[in-house]
Amino acid sequence: MKKENIAKIIDHTNINPKATANDIKKTCQEAKNYGFRGVCVNPQWVKLAKKELKNTGIKVICLVDPPIGDSPHQKRMKICQKAKKDGADELDVVVSIPDVKHERWNKILKDLKAICKILPTKAIIGSGYLTDQEILKVSEIAKKAGAICVKTATEKDPLEHRELEEKARHLQLMKKGAPGLLIKAAGKVRTLADLEKMVQAGADIIGTSFGVDIIKEISCITQSIQ
Repeated sequence: MKKENIAKIIDHTNINPKATANDIKKTCQEAKNYGFRGVCVNPQWVKLAKKELKNTGIKVICLVDPPIGDSPHQKRMKICQKAKKDGADELDVVVSIPDVKHERWNKILKDLKAICKILPTKAIIGSGYLTDQEILKVSEIAKKAGAICVKTATEKDPLEHRELEEKARHLQLMKKGAPGLLIKAAGKVRTLADLEKMVQAGADIIGTSFGVDIIKEISCITQSIQ
């Protein structure tokens, strides 16, 4: 894959709870410099990110309810509605892991359906917490709810401490459960080899805070070949 093509599938991410306004501005500047698909931030930074990325075509993405999506539905709705008001283009919303574990499928569907009407939504399923059957089921629900994408995880997924091979297998299950939807891989994607592994497994979008390092890695490889 060419450097430009890789940049276009990366959601450049800064969800560090200690991030400052200057950190977010730097993340947005990097997105502009490298042509990333989007910038993913916590809700309080949506307005600033929108201002920094104005007229660039780079999407502002709001992360909602990490790490396990266990806030009440009305609170989640308020966060999503404010994100829209502040200028978000997309929502990356964590599905309630406790609801998945208790098989509250209708509750999950109702929650996601309402959120998907606010903005284009990527449903984060927390695949590292789930069994294969749960991954399939919640992926099906995400599609039924009107999500545009199923995403593996956010920063606290236990799978981060295992091999990416397992995450690659999860991507294939997600594709099977939600055919036709985009698939986003996130968590521990830190190198070009990691990214390529996820793309080969079916990822359409990569969420990572290592986007700049990955693009620089490609530049180094290109220069060494020349």
